[in-house]
Amino acid sequence: MKKLVVLVSSAVIAVSAIPAAANDRYAERPPVVVSPDLSAPWLLQLGRTPGKLFARQRPVTQREANRRIHSLMGGRRDPVRTSAVIGRQPEPQPQRQAQPQMDPMFLPQMVAYDGPHKPGTIIIDTNQNFLFLVEPGGKARRYGVGTGKPGFEWAGTHKITQKREWPDWRPPSEMIARERAKGHNLPVHMAGGPENPLGARALYLGSTLYRIHGTNQPWTIGRAVSSGCIRMRNEDVIDLYERAGVGTTVIVI
Repeated sequence: MKKLVVLVSSAVIAVSAIPAAANDRYAERPPVVVSPDLSAPWLLQLGRTPGKLFARQRPVTQREANRRIHSLMGGRRDPVRTSAVIGRQPEPQPQRQAQPQMDPMFLPQMVAYDGPHKPGTIIIDTNQNFLFLVEPGGKARRYGVGTGKPGFEWAGTHKITQKREWPDWRPPSEMIARERAKGHNLPVHMAGGPENPLGARALYLGSTLYRIHGTNQPWTIGRAVSSGCIRMRNEDVIDLYERAGVGTTVIVI
């Protein structure tokens, strides 16, 4: 009898367990969440709400870095600062080549003069590259000049026959041919202006092609560089232009 009671109880328990097992089959299961960090072990989340996961940090792209910096700066762009933050070097800026400087000894100054020429005469020393305007009282106003290069030296006495402000330039045919042979093409005519090789003023000597004139290359003053003309700084030739009139004697030695 006792044995029968045990069997009946077991059967009841088994029967009552069947529906529970069947219901559990269709019950909602907690989600299985795997850690995205492959270096960590596989994790099984037993609760209904997954716990906090720590995702692997991926590299930040350059575009994202720029966007974050732009946001932190309130929308203002700062290329130099941005390049420094993301590890890029700013692109080097081309450097301008410095022009040679004129020797200060060729700047205008007053000097003593005890020569035979009367005040108002212009004397050009092509060996020392100086122009002297004789003044009263045993003095002269001295300017630095550029003179004829080797093969283009000359000497003589002429009068100033005309003066022009910002003169135009018509290089002689011989000069055009000579420069063409060197690979330089000169214009037949160039209007006066800052780019003109004759500079701001020109004083024409006799009936020759020679002039005392300014230059757009002031660093050549004090050198033998011209085709025979006498070059001056624009500032200096303007000063001389105001002091020397048509008819002034010019002595080139």
